[in-house]
Amino acid sequence: TCLIVEDSHIVRRITHRMVADLGYEVVEVANGQIALMECEKQKFSVILLDWSMPVMDGVEFLKKFRETDIATKVIFCSVEDDPELIDQAIQFGADG
Repeated sequence: TCLIVEDSHIVRRITHRMVADLGYEVVEVANGQIALMECEKQKFSVILLDWSMPVMDGVEFLKKFRETDIATKVIFCSVEDDPELIDQAIQFGADG
């Protein structure tokens, strides 16, 4: 299963189709806070995570998520390209 965490409805839908075509069962949510609630309900193989979102951004989600789960792959899907921010995300447990 794959959790898509993205505030843009259009990007979520496009990503959903692409990931579903790869054979994944997909759940999509609009921010990190909702993502944490979904992660309490079920286990995911991979989480595709946006960087900048309202309510709870991707890095804040990642910090809280890694307190309880270190095995699930978390991959940022974002236009963010600042090397320092990317290094920060990796330090907090991003896999890519």
